[in-house]
Amino acid sequence: MANNEKIKIVWFRNDLRLHDNAALTSAIETADKIIPVYILDPRNFHDNQFGFQKTGIFRTRFLWDCVHDLNNNLKQIGSDLIIRSGYPERILPELCKQFSVTSVYYNKEVAPEEIAVEKRLENELLKIDVNLKDTWCSTLYTKKELAFSIPRMPDVFADFRKKTERESVCSAPIPAPGKIVTPDISEPGELPPLSDIINEEFVADERDSNHFKGGETNALIHLHNYFWVSQDVRHYHDTRNELVGKSYSSKFSPWLALGCLSPRRIYQELKKFELEVEENKSTQWLKLELMWRDFFRFSMEKHFDKYFTLTGIRTKNSMELSNDKRKFLQWAEGRTGVEFIDASMHELNKTGFMSNRARQVVASYLVHDMGINWLMGAAYFESKLIDYDVCSNYCNWAYISGVGNDPRPERYFDVARQARTYDPKGEFRKLWLSGEENYAA
Repeated sequence: MANNEKIKIVWFRNDLRLHDNAALTSAIETADKIIPVYILDPRNFHDNQFGFQKTGIFRTRFLWDCVHDLNNNLKQIGSDLIIRSGYPERILPELCKQFSVTSVYYNKEVAPEEIAVEKRLENELLKIDVNLKDTWCSTLYTKKELAFSIPRMPDVFADFRKKTERESVCSAPIPAPGKIVTPDISEPGELPPLSDIINEEFVADERDSNHFKGGETNALIHLHNYFWVSQDVRHYHDTRNELVGKSYSSKFSPWLALGCLSPRRIYQELKKFELEVEENKSTQWLKLELMWRDFFRFSMEKHFDKYFTLTGIRTKNSMELSNDKRKFLQWAEGRTGVEFIDASMHELNKTGFMSNRARQVVASYLVHDMGINWLMGAAYFESKLIDYDVCSNYCNWAYISGVGNDPRPERYFDVARQARTYDPKGEFRKLWLSGEENYAA
């Protein structure tokens, strides 16, 4: 190894892709050799304050797919992925010393737990004179492209959207690298068996129409199929609130959550579709959903840990909310006796997925009908959802609970009305309640 050789680490987290990866691209531009690293942090698999494992079986299995696919894609362009289990603030400094690394590049997160890890890592790297370089690649618009600073961003989505659409332009996604030069690594490591990490067995449910498979490769296949094979995007506005099947919504969210798919890559394909095929209310609505995702991520950066308190970003919460575990488990296990709620929770528990419409309704029911602490519901979703994203999850729960980014004091969903509107023939309820042992509405 030449003494003047610049070797840099790229630390992968929720950015498990080669395309449009700012940290990877920036490191390649300034280094002679790159060492890609993924670290399985045990803190992400501990029980949370309410006793749920932070990362359940569906999320974990999907994550394994994503890391394996990233490793395969790196190997195809001459590189390799170092995989370790432990604390990043301990492992990365050791790798830096082992390979004489000058800088560690990573894509910045915004939530408190992730930021805490970044700060601990920075402190450890300072001790060995290694630079920690952060980049940004998780949103459609970068912070520099916004028409306002984060502290001054609007707290209401409509205001955020209008100003952003009027004054901001998102840049094109960065192409994936064609080649990466990596030092010889004698022990790159591998992910441990799922059973070593999580005490829960994966059982496929025949009613699951999605069968999500993690990784950038599958994400790009799904992107192509959605726009150019099925062209389901043409009907997105009309079908997005449906409950049964695979094609009623885009289903990009699992790959977006772990960064297998860039929002700018989706938007690039969307604009191409509008130019070559059709621009309509559905294509416009898909961009709207990408902007909602941006809005929640930037809101999390602005308000930070307030989204993890009962009062959210409000100064007070007028509701009296309980931590009654018995009542909560009736909701979580789909035993409320309200068919729409129970069917939705059964789908979540059996597949790791739930439609956007159902998420809003079950959240409203837990908070406004049952009077249960919304943070318990958010933590349960964190454990179960295959597409869990910290910003979208906690900001949405705060929104529904009346303590988030909503100008209205309460966003209540009448369950009976929702069932009549979105499941008029009862197909969804029948699908997820039939065959359930001991179920009686």
